[in-house]
Amino acid sequence: MNAPWVYISSVGQYTGQTVCIKGWLYNKRSSGKIHFLQLRDGTGFIQGVMAKNEVDEATFSAADRITQESSLMVTGLVREDKRAPSGYELSLVSLEPVQHTTDYPITPKEHGTAFLMENRHLWLRSSKQRALHRLRNMAEKAVVDFFFDNNFIRTDTPILTATAAEGTSNLFATQYYDLGTAYLAQTGQLYLEAAIFSHGLVYNFGPTFRAEKSKTRRHLSEFWMVEAEEAYYDNDDNIALQERLVQYMIGRCLEGCREELKVLERDTAKLEEAVNAPFARTTYDDAVNLLQGMGNPIQMGDDIGGDEETAISRHFGKPVFVMNYPKKIKAFYMKEDPQNPERVKCADLIASEGYGEIIGGSQREEDYDKLLERMQQFDIPVEPYRWYVDLRKYGSVPHSGFGLGIERTVSWIAGISHVREAVLFPRMLYRIYP
Repeated sequence: MNAPWVYISSVGQYTGQTVCIKGWLYNKRSSGKIHFLQLRDGTGFIQGVMAKNEVDEATFSAADRITQESSLMVTGLVREDKRAPSGYELSLVSLEPVQHTTDYPITPKEHGTAFLMENRHLWLRSSKQRALHRLRNMAEKAVVDFFFDNNFIRTDTPILTATAAEGTSNLFATQYYDLGTAYLAQTGQLYLEAAIFSHGLVYNFGPTFRAEKSKTRRHLSEFWMVEAEEAYYDNDDNIALQERLVQYMIGRCLEGCREELKVLERDTAKLEEAVNAPFARTTYDDAVNLLQGMGNPIQMGDDIGGDEETAISRHFGKPVFVMNYPKKIKAFYMKEDPQNPERVKCADLIASEGYGEIIGGSQREEDYDKLLERMQQFDIPVEPYRWYVDLRKYGSVPHSGFGLGIERTVSWIAGISHVREAVLFPRMLYRIYP
């Protein structure tokens, strides 16, 4: 039978017609005279029903022998069925195995996370993992669309760098030919700052690397980050841009990934609220006072960690910008707050529901002499950064920027507990396989 090959996502266009589906067997149950085959092809899932009295014996036996995750091609009549999750079913008339699978390790039962991570290459086939990565795909598409529609130019920055933006203690180092040590980039920010003098509004999108020996549910050694830099933006402009971007990402995911969010069993009420309401804003000083009032031992001048972020987010019940951190615990390039020189004009965006920081941003120091002074205070040698300092000599302007972590943001939108599932193959302190 010469049936057209179609994808499961488009079978609704072929109601009443016989089509061919090429994919894999996700699951199966039988009742002796009828087989119910759960089929997937990457675009979706559909049930194929094969009745013994409607096919020849060889075809029915082939369906009886087919095993979980075997690859196969089937043909069948597309029927509308409102009870089916996809709204359609196939009445199967033929089945051709492509490869029979034996002893597939991930069976329809509970497995521990360690086992699943060891078999990550196979775990990706599960319905929840598939939903997660389709959600990530939508979030990333939203990022690109948002910046394109707002006149930002994508300017991808180096992954191998000669210097570090915030010190080398948590970077991966490698020998770079005969030129000395190079580092896997922890950020592309410094290079993006150079690009604003050509384009005004720029962003990058790529992998970044942090050699932090952290085992928390929010940390990866390799993760993807979106970074933006904006000429003539102050810190308030920068914060407003971040809010618009995050709301746009959430809105696109709510609109375009309804089925995926259902598979993930995500309660979307908080996300819907985040799209429609302004984010909260508080200063670092007020946040510390708030935490101390809750009994947290944090002291003024301490950094705000994961536990503190969770407490802050629960207090506000919505995403919140924590602004104006102490100068001594932030990077050398952040601009001092003229109202309080011990603070810098920066903000971290903490997601709601205890998902922690998803964005860090600041206004950059645009003054040549003040930047040199800050570098001296931080004991940072000028020579490796001479090109960066040059930017303050030739047409310097006020400017701001930020970085958004994709895995943390996707984890929040998806409602999952650990960032390791928001990336295809996570790289962590204790895992580099597979």
